[in-house]
Amino acid sequence: MADAVARVLGTHGPAVLLLPGGAEPVEGFFPGLAEGLVADPGCRVVLHDRPGTGTSEIDGTLAGASAAVHATLAGLGLGPVVVIGQSLGGAVAALLAHDHPEDVAGLVLLDSSLVNDPALARTTERSVAVMARLDGVPGGRSVLRALMRWSTGREADRARMGPAHRAALSRIVDTDQARLRDAAVGLAELAATFDESRLPRVPAAVVTADRKPTSGIRRAHRRLADALGCELRSWPGATHAVHLSHPDEVLATCREIVRAAAH
Repeated sequence: MADAVARVLGTHGPAVLLLPGGAEPVEGFFPGLAEGLVADPGCRVVLHDRPGTGTSEIDGTLAGASAAVHATLAGLGLGPVVVIGQSLGGAVAALLAHDHPEDVAGLVLLDSSLVNDPALARTTERSVAVMARLDGVPGGRSVLRALMRWSTGREADRARMGPAHRAALSRIVDTDQARLRDAAVGLAELAATFDESRLPRVPAAVVTADRKPTSGIRRAHRRLADALGCELRSWPGATHAVHLSHPDEVLATCREIVRAAAH
């Protein structure tokens, strides 16, 4: 069944689907991105909270995410679309391209969770599970949130984020850690069967945070880029929340892929 939590901005042009990270709602997650794409080159942007995330009241799992997104696009009568996903949303974007390549006209992965590396995917699952446990310990939540606010405050200062991007980063800090844990369940199992060779050759960009060349995450992102036949992109100081630390570069990249997919 298609999730009712989806709306479309714009009335004409290529269709674009935004998939936020974690279990976050799409509204406000990508400040200015949807509006920027509607303005130029002129897009219909789908804002979608997949089952189990955001404002969706439908239970869902990561294993069922690509099927749920496929059903939503079919219900809207849209497709193929350019899919833009960050973090866990990037993993869902890659899964949609893997499972339903007919739905995907282009792909932008913004420091996506590693659905193509079982060991790193397992680390991600364990990390969010630990965070959820700490968040549930008496007194643990206040300490955890204080540390996260301090860290993200420094991140926002270094990136010279504007008010909208700082607010979006603050909302991520205040996320429901138990819901995030549930949203990531199954990532390692999916990574164990993810076949990079099944990814379609469509206009694509894989963006990774500013990490050392030897980073396992960077290497996994490079494998995704190689499988898609595109370059691996990064910018100095880019963080995991690259859509907030480098919004202008992300918007330019998305516009580039949308234009390429339209030809």
